[in-house]
Amino acid sequence: MIPLVIDTNVFVAALRSSQGASRDVIRQALTGKFQALFGNALWSEYQDLLGRPVWGEQTTTMERQQIVAALAKQGRWVTVYYGWRPNLPDEADNHLIELALAGGAKAIVTHNLRDLQGGELRLGSLRVLTPAQCLEEWK
Repeated sequence: MIPLVIDTNVFVAALRSSQGASRDVIRQALTGKFQALFGNALWSEYQDLLGRPVWGEQTTTMERQQIVAALAKQGRWVTVYYGWRPNLPDEADNHLIELALAGGAKAIVTHNLRDLQGGELRLGSLRVLTPAQCLEEWK
């Protein structure tokens, strides 16, 4: 399994459309090719999203809850003991980097590449990829 941090915007895109790279990333995580990493902050974002009006008509509330539960069951919980504070332009995104480093993620998968690049911390081999780039990398 390839450990990844899957940003909430990928989850939303996957459930708003029956096609596309975001849907395939979530599908790969549910079938075990990718291992979604979760920490307190990211899990809270996922839970908060379930109650927001961002979903459209593609899925029901129950379906979304079932998919989050299945994703969590297939994924791995990571405790972040050390805050790296990469000083990203949006402070609210720092937790994604911290989770990825603590969990040994190969990449953070997001639609917001610009928001996760340009921090002060050098990330070594950690990559920030769009869902399409992720699928291309690990076919």
